[in-house]
Amino acid sequence: MALLPDLGTEIVIPLCAVIGIVFSLVQWFLVSKVKLSPERGGASAANNGKNGYSEYLIEEEDGVNDQNVVVKCAEIQNAISEGATSFLFTEYQYVGIFMVAFAILIFLFLGSVEGFSTKSQPCTYDEEKLCKPALATAIFSTVSFLLGAVTSVISGFLGMKIATYANARTTLEARKGVGKAFITAFRSGAVMGFLLAANGLLVLYIAINLFKLYYGDDWEGLFEAITGYGLGGSSMALFGRVGGGIYTKAADVGADLVGKVERNIPEDDPRNPAVIADNVGDNVGDIAGMGSDLFGSYAESSCAALVVASISSFGNSHDFTAMCYPLLISSMGILVCLITTLFATDFFEIKAVKEIEPALKNQLIISTILMTVGIAIVTWTCLPSSFTIFNFGTQKVVKNWQLFLCVCVGLWAGLIIGFVTEYYTSNAYSPVQDVADSCRTGAATNVIFGLALGYKSVIIPIFAIAISIFVSFTFAAMYGIAVAALGMLSTIATGLAIDAYGPISDNAGGIAEMAGMSHRIRERTDALDAAGNTTAAIGKGFAIGSAALVSLALFGAFVSRAAISSVDVLTPKVFIGLIVGAMLPYWFSAMTMKSVGSAALKMVEEVRRQFNTIPGLMEGHAKPDYATCVKISTDASIKEMIPPGALVMLTPLIVGTFFGVETLSGVLAGSLVSGVQIAISASNTGGAWDNAKKYIEAGASEHARTLGPKGSEPHKAAVIGDTIGDPLKDTSGPSLNILIKLMAVESLVFAPFFATHGGLLFKIF
Repeated sequence: MALLPDLGTEIVIPLCAVIGIVFSLVQWFLVSKVKLSPERGGASAANNGKNGYSEYLIEEEDGVNDQNVVVKCAEIQNAISEGATSFLFTEYQYVGIFMVAFAILIFLFLGSVEGFSTKSQPCTYDEEKLCKPALATAIFSTVSFLLGAVTSVISGFLGMKIATYANARTTLEARKGVGKAFITAFRSGAVMGFLLAANGLLVLYIAINLFKLYYGDDWEGLFEAITGYGLGGSSMALFGRVGGGIYTKAADVGADLVGKVERNIPEDDPRNPAVIADNVGDNVGDIAGMGSDLFGSYAESSCAALVVASISSFGNSHDFTAMCYPLLISSMGILVCLITTLFATDFFEIKAVKEIEPALKNQLIISTILMTVGIAIVTWTCLPSSFTIFNFGTQKVVKNWQLFLCVCVGLWAGLIIGFVTEYYTSNAYSPVQDVADSCRTGAATNVIFGLALGYKSVIIPIFAIAISIFVSFTFAAMYGIAVAALGMLSTIATGLAIDAYGPISDNAGGIAEMAGMSHRIRERTDALDAAGNTTAAIGKGFAIGSAALVSLALFGAFVSRAAISSVDVLTPKVFIGLIVGAMLPYWFSAMTMKSVGSAALKMVEEVRRQFNTIPGLMEGHAKPDYATCVKISTDASIKEMIPPGALVMLTPLIVGTFFGVETLSGVLAGSLVSGVQIAISASNTGGAWDNAKKYIEAGASEHARTLGPKGSEPHKAAVIGDTIGDPLKDTSGPSLNILIKLMAVESLVFAPFFATHGGLLFKIF
């Protein structure tokens, strides 16, 4: 028997979620104390900061005590916020139509499994018992799909709101020093991280309890219906990531190519017509998209673990506390991340630029170490000492310490992937410096070195994922893999805080440039931004690694659910699935890359047109027409996100219906194996090119100074590399991990239909 009684579980999970929400509101309140209105009282003069001398002196020294800078910052922030909100609303309208259509599809497909009958049926895994009819599963799967979709959309939207709220505040804080700006950006990232982790947990927990009112003791049906939650979360994430990614990169590539390479004006120069669209893009792609993406992983790994557990001894003996083990890990994660966040904002103060990256890295290390202890506590208080786990038709005996190791293996694999990603994308280490060095001989060598770096960066993460799969599967079968994925995502609040920090400081730098602030402030925001680039790459590494584990766990649940005893690669049905599945990530990447290319083409033409036709634009007398550029990005991304989305959503349906579950299992395995490789290499190549360019621009070392200043030939070559890398690291790479997960979770939700009615073509012959 577990130490924690069922009543304890029912209190602990919602309590931790509420603590997370309260903590994020407190952080938001602290950010909101930075004022964006140009009132100046004597209060700030009396406020002697920790730096020893009062803050107003520093402002005098920079000559920015003038009110028009604050007004300008507020104006720019307003424009960015409006652009992001209007884009997300447009996107959600289209996605909303899709949601409703897909919900109807789920209902029809799953309801037709038993011809829409309302009679109780014998259970799939235990023929003697009676379970609720398939119609109930259809209705409840549809409801949980909509719940997951709405939660995902809200997560992304709230993240975008707080990011656009904090960007100008970070810029203004940068006048007082780099430490203050760092805390503001980091706190706003934390708001998003905690809101998302807590909301995801709370909604899932409430859904389980509401569904229980109907299902009663039929846990197998209950948790099968809950899988819709993961499907909803990820399908929204797909459109958010692809749409947002196309938006941000069309603007970014357009702004860079005309502004930096042709006109030789700095990045984020207010004369550049695409500059507002570029800054809006950071928020809709990196923040709203990333939020929905990690929420999707999180929902799916929970669903995969719950489905497998419901047909293991936890479900058969109706042990609610042990059943909620995945949710209890996430609850523990919220508390651990809360303590970790205080290390960055309150326990230590950052005084110099070089302390930024270590502070962010320490976040990962501290949260991982604390979480290891947290997992031990949860495991020994919530699980019986020995239990059985469903393993492809047999029950496998598992001890609680083995499950503890499964979660830890996932957690530490995440840390390793994070650090390897950092090594390959941060300009503090030799890989990126080599790429920067290759710019001496032009753009071609830069591209060759960058691609090689990306391919090489795949090696260690894949070994880390392989080892965690082997260990967790050996100990606890598919349930082990599901909880390993959960372990990787257990510190999601910290991971997201670090990740959202990047785009916020990127925006802060853009606002400083547009408001015409002094060179020193721009240097501070650039330092924040370069660290943010690396952390964004780390966040993507986490997302891809967890997607691989989650997808495998979902695959296991699908195989159990579709009643396939084993998947044999040598049967032609499975092999054709494998080879086609491995092709899908390439097809998908081709679509997203081409979309970015054609949208960027339109953007470049528009920016050139404005430079050529608006008199006095280059001299700074006339204002560019920002709105047209925002409109180009919006239209392109809405139009272009449909085909890749349709490819991912329709493939499992078509394959399952016409070719049956064996071929579909091949497709899932193939897309997982090839998708992970492309995703890791694409996002690391892009990150490395971006930081190689930053390395040359910052000129912080002797080596970097020989390559630059801005505008030199090596710098131009670096900008070209960065521009090629943009769609790789922000559109194709991050969307691929959603492709992997989404196809698996969709197959799981539709498994009952495929098992009864699938494989039409093979039935004919």
